[in-house]
Amino acid sequence: MTPRTTSLIALALATSSLAACGSSGAPAEPPLSEEALAAVTAHPGAPTRPLARAADDLFTLDGLGETRALIVYHGGRLALERYAPGYDRSTRFVSWSMAKTVTAVLIGMLVADGQLRLDAPAPVPRWQRTGDPRAEITLRHLLQMRSGLDHTEAGDPAWESSEVRMLFLDGRDDMADFATAQPLEAEPGAKFEYSSSTTVILADIAARALTDSKDPDMRRKAVADYLEARLFGPLGMTSAVPEFDRAGTLIGGSLIHATARDWARFGELLRNKGSYRGEQLVPRAWVEEMVEPSPKSPQYGLQTWLNRPLPEGEEHPLFPDRAPHSAFSLIGHMGQYVFVSPSQKLTVVRLGHSDAEERKAMLQQLADVIELYPET
Repeated sequence: MTPRTTSLIALALATSSLAACGSSGAPAEPPLSEEALAAVTAHPGAPTRPLARAADDLFTLDGLGETRALIVYHGGRLALERYAPGYDRSTRFVSWSMAKTVTAVLIGMLVADGQLRLDAPAPVPRWQRTGDPRAEITLRHLLQMRSGLDHTEAGDPAWESSEVRMLFLDGRDDMADFATAQPLEAEPGAKFEYSSSTTVILADIAARALTDSKDPDMRRKAVADYLEARLFGPLGMTSAVPEFDRAGTLIGGSLIHATARDWARFGELLRNKGSYRGEQLVPRAWVEEMVEPSPKSPQYGLQTWLNRPLPEGEEHPLFPDRAPHSAFSLIGHMGQYVFVSPSQKLTVVRLGHSDAEERKAMLQQLADVIELYPET
């Protein structure tokens, strides 16, 4: 082989290598599958191929956990819908803590009905005994997770946490009784402490506002009928199935089941400030109140997570550096999200299973989808 031949072969190999890497020198992206492209509708509101690529990465990249459903609505139109194998439009997905925001809407409707008052002492009978300092806890304190009650969401060991005891151990038959029995560990209103037990107290307050009966079946029926008549039915959330404990209390902090499309409907309701097809299902002022930051937690409103910046060094549950600060989200255990960005006319639902480390990477990939939509 002559020197010239050797040089030509080397040049050909180098050219081939550069072509495989693209002009930037990075490895070329794999071609988009038919499934990835088919997930994008005719009116995506963003460039089709970049949207298909960003969504496809959520389903296929390593280290993100398992994405089971992804829905994007833009300007009220379905822009993208995709499911992992084994899941489809009819699959009911568990809310986990996304249910907390539904409970906040339930409370808001009862406030609008004149049944409850936001800044009055929370109507919990056992707290009204003479000298009980818990009588200072207001409904707003509960909604903003600053009741001061000794509610530990994640304990070590796990079975000693308030959440686990309430949901699965000694508190499971009457969750509200367990949650309201806990003592204060701080002055009401003084600090933020996220707690599923707190939301169960709100659900119990809702039940007692709707019925005087202590019969579990009557309590269950009163809340389920109210949600169906005032929220799920008018909104078209036909798949919604709320769970109740043995005492008839809505497990409002963690257990409502619905399809991905119905979770998107709920997100769209909030994006439109409580309005659906011209009907104001939830007072506009209440939805605006839900997304006002708490004085003790700028990332939290009324049972709703906000995309507001935090002090340097504090870990954020969302991504304020990559999406508008006016955005907000329902967030559930293991990576359930209904992300709403009104200034982008956007509602994004991601449902699946990601552990704590996977969620960090998954959220950045979800932000890749959201960044394709400019503010308007």
